[in-house]
Amino acid sequence: MSKVIVHIDLNAFFVTVECFRDPSLRGKPVIVGHTGRSGIVSTCSYEARAFGVHSGQPTFQALKLCPQAIVVEPHFHDYEVYSRTFFSYVQRYTRTIEVASVDECYCDMTKALQGVSDPIAYFRNMQFELKKETGLTCSIGVAPTKWLAKMASDMKKPMGLVILRRRDIPTMLYPLPIESFWGIGKKTAPHLRALGIDTIGDLARTLENGVPDLSSTMGKFYETCKAWISGRSSDEIQVERDEPKSVGVSETLMYDCTGLAEVRATLKRVAEEVSRRAAKEGKVGRGMTLHVKDTSFKLHSKAYSFAEPTRSADILFERACLLYQANYETMEVRLVGITLEKLGDMAKEQVQMTLFNYEEYEELDKTKLLIAELNRKLDKPALMRAREAKTKGEKK
Repeated sequence: MSKVIVHIDLNAFFVTVECFRDPSLRGKPVIVGHTGRSGIVSTCSYEARAFGVHSGQPTFQALKLCPQAIVVEPHFHDYEVYSRTFFSYVQRYTRTIEVASVDECYCDMTKALQGVSDPIAYFRNMQFELKKETGLTCSIGVAPTKWLAKMASDMKKPMGLVILRRRDIPTMLYPLPIESFWGIGKKTAPHLRALGIDTIGDLARTLENGVPDLSSTMGKFYETCKAWISGRSSDEIQVERDEPKSVGVSETLMYDCTGLAEVRATLKRVAEEVSRRAAKEGKVGRGMTLHVKDTSFKLHSKAYSFAEPTRSADILFERACLLYQANYETMEVRLVGITLEKLGDMAKEQVQMTLFNYEEYEELDKTKLLIAELNRKLDKPALMRAREAKTKGEKK
C-alpha cells in the first residue's frame, strides 16, 4: 500500500511576513532582498513575479523588469518566529514531519487520513485554518513519494491543492516544461533542450530509450531522474534533522573594500551570527575558517584550530581579524564569511582547567552566564555587561 506523502509550501513567505509588518505593502510588487551592487532577490510578491522577477535574481535586474517594485530589507528574526508557528500548526495533524526549509516541509499523513472520507475537504480545511489563525497561506501537494508531492505543490500557487497519483504522471506531469522538473537546474535545462527535450514527457521517453548523450549530460542524476519520474522515489520522512557539521555565515559587502578597517564591522556581525547559530544548535567548534571573495569572484580561505572548543563571538571575531590582516589586508574584497567547524556538543566537551587558561574560565561569573542564558532565550545577542557597552570607540 502506498503512503500518503504531503508537501506543504508557504506562499511568498518572506513577503507575507513583511506585509504583516507593513500592511501598506499588500497588493503591491514587493521584493525582499538588498539593494546595492550585489543585492539578490530573496523572494518577491506574486505581483512582482508577473513582471518576470524571481528569487535568486540580481536586484538591479529585477528593478529593470519592474521599476515600481518596493525593495524591503529582510527581517530574519520575524521569519523564524512565523516559521516556528507554521511547524507547530502542522504538528496538530501529524508528528511525522521533515523540515525542508524555513517555509516548507514534507509530512507522512498516511495514519492521519485513515477514516477520512473526504481528503480534499480535509486539506482545504488545513489551509483555511492556517490562514485564519496565522495569516499565512500555503500550497499543498499530495502524492505517494516526496518528489511527486513537491512537484504537485508547485503546480498551483497560491493556496493550491493538487493530488498527484502515479497513474496521473503522464497526464499531469508530461506536458510541463522541462524547467519545472524539480532538481533540474537552470544550467542543465538548456543542455536538455539542445537534445530536443522540451517537456518532462520528452525526458521520460528519452530516459526510457537510454540515449548516450543524455547519460553524459546528466551523469549520476540520470538514474535518479528515472526513479523520480516513474514514481519510484523515496517516501521516507526524515524526522530527525542531520547533525550540522559546521555553522557558516557570509555577507556581501555594499562596495569593494580594502583593508581590515573597512570590513571590521561586517566581520563582527558575521561572528556574532555564527555564535548565535552555534548556541541555538548547542554546539562548539574546534576550528574556524575565514572566507574572502575578491572582486573577480575568486574565493580564498584560511583555517585556524583552537586550543579549546569555542563558540564565542569575541574569539571568532578576534581570530578572523588576525587572519584577515595577515592574508588579505591589501586585497579588494566583495564578500567575507566565517565558518565554525569540527563541531561538538557543548555538554560533552570537557575543558581542561589548566593554570594558563584558568582566568579565562573564571571570568564566566554568574552575571555573564545569566546574560548568555537570556540572550539564548531572546534568540539574539541583545544584552551585555555595562563594561562591554563601548570598546575602542565603537557604539553598541
